[in-house]
Amino acid sequence: MSKQTVVVDPVTRIEGHLRIEAEVRDGVITGASSSGTMVRGLEIILQGRDPRDAWAFAQRICGVCTLVHGIASVRAVEDALHYPIPQNAQLIRNLMIAAQFVHDHVMHFYQLHALDWVDVLSALQADPAKTAALAQSLSNYPRSSPGYFAEVKDKFARFVASGQLGIFANGYWGSPAYKLPPEANLMALAHYLDALTWQREVAKLHAIFGGKNPHPNFVVGGAPAAISVAAGAGATAVNMTGLEIVQNVIREIRSFVDQVYLPDTLAIAGFYKDWFSKGEGVGNFMAYGEFPSKDMEDLGGLMIPRGIILNRDLSSVHPLDLRAPDQVQEFVGHSWYSYTVGKDQGLHPFVGQTHLDYTGPKPPYEHLDTAASYSWIKSPRWQGKVMEVGPLARVLVLYASGHQQTRALVEATLRKLDLPVQALFSTMGRTAARTLESKIIADAMQGWYDQLMANIRAGQLETFNPARWEPSTWPAEARGVGFTEAPRGALAHWVVIKDGLIDNYQAVVPSTWNAGPRDAAGQDGPYEAALKGTELPDPAQPLEILRTIHSFDPCIACAVHLVDPAGKELLQVKVC
Repeated sequence: MSKQTVVVDPVTRIEGHLRIEAEVRDGVITGASSSGTMVRGLEIILQGRDPRDAWAFAQRICGVCTLVHGIASVRAVEDALHYPIPQNAQLIRNLMIAAQFVHDHVMHFYQLHALDWVDVLSALQADPAKTAALAQSLSNYPRSSPGYFAEVKDKFARFVASGQLGIFANGYWGSPAYKLPPEANLMALAHYLDALTWQREVAKLHAIFGGKNPHPNFVVGGAPAAISVAAGAGATAVNMTGLEIVQNVIREIRSFVDQVYLPDTLAIAGFYKDWFSKGEGVGNFMAYGEFPSKDMEDLGGLMIPRGIILNRDLSSVHPLDLRAPDQVQEFVGHSWYSYTVGKDQGLHPFVGQTHLDYTGPKPPYEHLDTAASYSWIKSPRWQGKVMEVGPLARVLVLYASGHQQTRALVEATLRKLDLPVQALFSTMGRTAARTLESKIIADAMQGWYDQLMANIRAGQLETFNPARWEPSTWPAEARGVGFTEAPRGALAHWVVIKDGLIDNYQAVVPSTWNAGPRDAAGQDGPYEAALKGTELPDPAQPLEILRTIHSFDPCIACAVHLVDPAGKELLQVKVC
């Protein structure tokens, strides 16, 4: 019996630094360890600051999800202070979050994950006319002409001939694990390039409502930009010209999802149907919920509902309470942190701690001590259970809750691919769920925009509520949790406010849920569990590991923390 350890470090095409160590016996992964190898974060920095400023710091937790931490932060403070916001502000936030979702999902599919399925160099063997015929059979995308694909092929041929593959360097091109014909590879490569241009247009929505992108502005109590219908409105107000641009962005989002992203996903999935039975993972799924119709306290009004699915059972959705001390807890049994209550004890984020306890190897090192601590990421649990979060979890909760569009999309997709519903619990299931979710959210954007415009036409222009802005109106002590659904999964920030300042602040992010190491009870994290049983024919080209890990869309920069050995902050940030 042959045995070896396969190390992928760093896992590329992600945000942050991730190391995967896989134990392989006779060509099959029998165990895996997921390690966040970079230490950073902001929770300690926020202590003692004005909670109204927290979003501006917390938003810098990540440079990819450029608004979700800001949203979670303002919602946490609003929850603590029982601070309602105007309906226009809620609609604007919904539109901004939705644009982030679809932008991020398209970027993930084409720029980060597609190259696990698309053999880029094979595109040079494609016939542009046959490629155009293939593309036209999938959708009415107007660019699907032989000349368009010939131009892309010629451009890429010159790129390859230069000897510098750039962003396509270091791929496993030519691996027998790739199954797409050359024409499908050329089509996907062309759409990879189109997606880059499309993303620039989508970002305009954030710039209009948030003043800039990335990291648009937010404000506790509403939206940062006033709405004005008057001629010659100030540059800081959103006027009718800006609102028309938003409408055009929504149209571009929907057309790209319908004509490019959705057809490409189905086409690629058809060649990799075996991956609908690989990379299943823990079988427990969690969604916090998103896109309120009224206020955040009305959980029944969330378009994406909150809930838990256990053991792949889609017949029921279990309730979730983010405030209950025995539900969401973080463990550090195999993390490079310590708790004053001991490493085996879990802590709810309201009383969460971030104390350095590094006893690991110094780089360069061959292997981690996975029997001890081996990651800068903590291990969150729901009632002690490992949970997967992300697009698959949200689609499953929507499906199990009876959401009509989700059920129709999922069932149509499964029929087209001739697969059972159990196929969703897989590597390719995550990838397909991300695409279907993009369709659901993109379609919902038009309704929110129409409602916003109806309010404006009725003279309702308010985007900010000043009622609770002054600290003199706050209680001496308050606790709040702000939740959202980031593109990568369930995200929440917990804040404790005392005497007008932040006393404790904890963020538990999607990649903490998914990428966390084993806990003290020996339970694998979702990444680790999903890799078990995966066949690895060529350890020198571990494409199979990348496919499953990328299906989660890791964002490791969000999942780690920053302190010095004494628990002190390492950075001073001044607000001028």
